[in-house]
Amino acid sequence: MHSSLTISQADPRPLYLQVKEQIRHRVAIGDWPPGTELPSIRALAAAISVSVITIKRAYLELELEGVIVTRQGKGSFVAEGAEIAPGLRMAELDEQLKTALRTAHSLGLDADAVVARLRELAKGNES
Repeated sequence: MHSSLTISQADPRPLYLQVKEQIRHRVAIGDWPPGTELPSIRALAAAISVSVITIKRAYLELELEGVIVTRQGKGSFVAEGAEIAPGLRMAELDEQLKTALRTAHSLGLDADAVVARLRELAKGNES
């Protein structure tokens, strides 16, 4: 499971945030359904070569957001509950759209150009 998580030293975001966002993404798209056990903090830290503190912080924030639950002596799991997926899907979409806006800005395009292009792409997918 944790092999699909990757950390980039070139990414300006803190390492714990990269881990947190990747786990949230996996949950949002349904790769990790409710009840899925996450790797232990130590195992994940070793697998992706980061400190235990980094993983602990990511897990803690995910737990505070209601994405995961930690059961003493048993481990951490994707939280149960039907309401979690729609909220996470919207959060994931927001992140992707923010990335698209940053890319557009770096290309000299404004938000209106992004919206227009999105409409064009949506029309192309309808046929």
